[in-house]
Amino acid sequence: MKQTEFFGEGSITQLKQLLYDMGAKRIFLVTGKNSFEKSGAKAAMNDLLNELTVKRYEVISECPDLEFIKAGMNDLRLAESDAVVAVGGGNVIDTAKAVNFFSSQSITPEECIRSVSNIKGKGLPLVAIPTTSGSGSEATHFAVVYSGDVKHSLAAESILPDVAIVDPELTYSLSPYQTAVSGIDVFCQAIESAWATGSNDELRKYSRESLTLIMRSFISAVKMSSAESRRNMSLASNLAGKAINISKTTAPHAVSYSMTRMFGIPHGQAVCITLGEFLKFNYEVNSADCNDSRGEAHVKCTIEEIFKLTGSSDVNDCMEKIKSLIRSAGLKTNLRDLGIDSTDKLELIARSTNAERLSNNPRKITQEVLLEILKNVY
Repeated sequence: MKQTEFFGEGSITQLKQLLYDMGAKRIFLVTGKNSFEKSGAKAAMNDLLNELTVKRYEVISECPDLEFIKAGMNDLRLAESDAVVAVGGGNVIDTAKAVNFFSSQSITPEECIRSVSNIKGKGLPLVAIPTTSGSGSEATHFAVVYSGDVKHSLAAESILPDVAIVDPELTYSLSPYQTAVSGIDVFCQAIESAWATGSNDELRKYSRESLTLIMRSFISAVKMSSAESRRNMSLASNLAGKAINISKTTAPHAVSYSMTRMFGIPHGQAVCITLGEFLKFNYEVNSADCNDSRGEAHVKCTIEEIFKLTGSSDVNDCMEKIKSLIRSAGLKTNLRDLGIDSTDKLELIARSTNAERLSNNPRKITQEVLLEILKNVY
């Protein structure tokens, strides 16, 4: 599915004409609790909000929760909207994607989750406007949905937003910590997509460009927040989103979801904490445990390119560079500092890890190996 993109400072002003061109008069607006106003999006959209019929749906759950999504579906139906606009971070955009997508189906959300083969149809036109440089959700045909503590990944071409408006100015108000946890997620996406079994040449181009921008601007965006660093991180996030849209993520993301859902660790922090260990693990791949049909030499070559892009001489140096980047951003590099302070908790995380994302990792991972990696960052 083709997507229309607008990128650059002030690009949110394109929304008004865009909706008029669509013939949209009744808007279902999905936003965060605070980010809509703090980011400047509300002020930028003020004229539009006064001219059109707008039903605002505020995302109050920490993750895209199925029960909350179903409530949104009911509100969307009652509003009789003809377009959906999502303004916020990955949670907001994923929630909007799920509400819009499920509403277009002839089966229940639970049946959609269970039966991928029954997923058909297209929802209302969807415009995604990120207010963080993090998830890249505006560029993907996936949506995360939680049912209780269980994470599900929806995937369908029609989930991809019809339009993405990436306006770096909407990220200017992010705190250093918000910038750090969202930006480190971009870093992990850029690396994981490159070594994923589903990677290809187009993806690696996105990944290289994203990683180059991150190494240049991430810490600057956290500590000094210049317009240039914000712009670069917004672009890096969008590029990394395009990369994972092709390959999906791998082991660091797989293991992170339980940390976030069960222990409240912010997503980017949860993902990055195992990245260095998985880098080393994947680099030591052999013919017996290689998951990638292109072979272990291809995996090693891909990871060696990551060494170059991060200015590293070898795998150990790259692990240290990753730790240094995490620390420089003010984030933690071990689980105990995040409240995961017992082997029982490590075992719970290992047991709860998403097997689908592990299968996309270039080297096969057993639960025993996963537990060992968690112990290494304990």
